[in-house]
Amino acid sequence: MKHAFLALGLAAGLLAHSAQAQPQILTAGLRTGWQMENGNQMAAFQMTLQDGWKTYWRAPGDAGIPPHFDWSGSQNVKSVRFHWPRPSVIAVGGMQTFGYSRELVLPVEVVPQDPNLPMALKASVDLGVCSDICVPAAFNVAAQLPRSAVRDEVITRALRQRPSTAKEAGVRRTTCAITPQKDGLRLAVNVVMPSLGGEEAVVVEPGQAGVWVSPADVTRKGDDLHAEVDMVGPSGGVFSLQRDAIVLTVLGKHRAVEIHGCSAP
Repeated sequence: MKHAFLALGLAAGLLAHSAQAQPQILTAGLRTGWQMENGNQMAAFQMTLQDGWKTYWRAPGDAGIPPHFDWSGSQNVKSVRFHWPRPSVIAVGGMQTFGYSRELVLPVEVVPQDPNLPMALKASVDLGVCSDICVPAAFNVAAQLPRSAVRDEVITRALRQRPSTAKEAGVRRTTCAITPQKDGLRLAVNVVMPSLGGEEAVVVEPGQAGVWVSPADVTRKGDDLHAEVDMVGPSGGVFSLQRDAIVLTVLGKHRAVEIHGCSAP
């Protein structure tokens, strides 16, 4: 199977002034993937970490660094859509974080500006990697995207690790009660759905930038999963929250579900 993988040793990409930074903590590159039936290209960002190191999901939790990708250096690329695989729940010093150990294969669906012209994908990447210490890493990855119809099994496997949709997971109802607080809002979420197994975690993404969200206090009684979080906006006071923009991710022992939007109780 043909694909291009551009490995990067990050001796220089990690913070130069950090005496703790090590060369070859990670390698990263792009898998070029295949042309989809809709004309888009399914590619992937791939990163491999040394044993004992981890990186973070899009919502990193209490103490993580969210990854950032800048695709503006790409050619003939209209947009890029992420298909995040299910993260693991990682406990660090009594704090709850969400991320990946050893390897991250992050499928990216690339939409061309002109389907008749070749595409070149380039990303400037900023993310955090952690072991006993946490350090930011900054580097570039790039690849030409040949319009092959041959699927890449590594990317296909990562796509199978995505959270289920609400319908696939048997979610019957999702409601959110919003209570103003002195310094923000309190959000109480109730999801009627079967258990995902084990001790479930709930991640609440408010759908707007600059909002701090506390770790969720999660309880379950039968098919009712309840989670409560506090939110503090950029102004430090009450702010407007759109229920249809909220994204809830429930992480269980072996499965996850991603729920978009919630209704009033």
